Amino acid sequence: MGSNDAKIIIAGAGLGGLTAAGCLLLAGFDVEVYEQAPELGEIGAGVQQSANATHVMRHLGVLDALRDVAYLPPVTEFRLFDSGEVLQVLSLAENHEARHGAPYLQMHRADFHRILAERVMALKADAIHLGATAVGFEESASHVALLLSDGRRIEGDVLIGADGIKSAVRRQIAGPATPDYTGDAAWRLTVPVDRFAADFMEGKSSIWVGPDKHAVVYFLRGGALLNFVACTELDEWIEESWTLKRPWRELKADFDGWHEDIHAIIDAADRDECYRWALNVYPALDNWSTSRATLIGDAAHPTLPYLAQGAAMAVEDAAVLTRALGEASSIDDAFQLYQRNRLERTGRIVREAYENRGLFHLETIEALRAAFAKRDMDRERSDWLYAYNPLTVDLV
Repeated sequence: MGSNDAKIIIAGAGLGGLTAAGCLLLAGFDVEVYEQAPELGEIGAGVQQSANATHVMRHLGVLDALRDVAYLPPVTEFRLFDSGEVLQVLSLAENHEARHGAPYLQMHRADFHRILAERVMALKADAIHLGATAVGFEESASHVALLLSDGRRIEGDVLIGADGIKSAVRRQIAGPATPDYTGDAAWRLTVPVDRFAADFMEGKSSIWVGPDKHAVVYFLRGGALLNFVACTELDEWIEESWTLKRPWRELKADFDGWHEDIHAIIDAADRDECYRWALNVYPALDNWSTSRATLIGDAAHPTLPYLAQGAAMAVEDAAVLTRALGEASSIDDAFQLYQRNRLERTGRIVREAYENRGLFHLETIEALRAAFAKRDMDRERSDWLYAYNPLTVDLV
């Protein structure tokens, strides 16, 4: 296509949309981003970025800024829910960077989002347009138009749907998606570390596994803030929204019988800041594109948060799509090149995240010990997941 002869419209200014905007602007494309929110920002939760994503952050020129606001965990430990017995260890920090050439960062989503937005605006000051809700698109042989709820038509050459799990662009490409409730609901909260005893949990990340539920604990903002996400099986379906609050006493009761460290976190939480949302699975797509529109991130392949790769996949998508648009001779060829090189990998990540649900929730301590004894998760993830570099992987 060339680097200067196409205008790219992006629906959605989340982490994936902003990464795509930055990569495309650096490649010489003209880019406009349309975001439904009235102001830029992200919710108060953590996000993890392994080397397969932080390579792209270095390329964008924001890796040092992200290091400054992140936490670099020494390890992630898989631990039994009641005793805290360590079942497996993932080696991170210096070992992760030495193996893969880029760091493993744990960050507050708001910090990550702000730094990406600042970079995009430094590359093009007026790239991001707020209060712009996408409702669909129109395309012809010569152009595509993003349709907004206020009646505006934004014309360009390529449309990227980065508008999340309720994507209007996905709906038009693939039809309405009916999610299936997994039976899991996720609690989330953040707690200042100064509310705990000194060296609480030794600064280690941990995944606590047990019958019907598990909990993920890691640190943010240089270790000043603790992020807690806990998934529990729940018969009642609830809304798929990250902003629904539930009573603290329900969270406390859900983890009755769990380790004292888990209860220390729950007890230290702000009691009116406990959030819970439904976890759903969506049908997999075998095509993400029309002649001039395509999808990235959750709009293309929503996943359960059981492999810490949702945001990382969106970052990878953005980098590979940028390369495809720069290398292919036509938009259609670029989309096909992009899809060929992303469908298998993202499908595997989505499947393995779902399989982790079963592993983490095994019904007995004996079953958990036996299942983890058969695995070398540090080697498994290093070999295929973290070793991938979307900037240099061969596109075939």
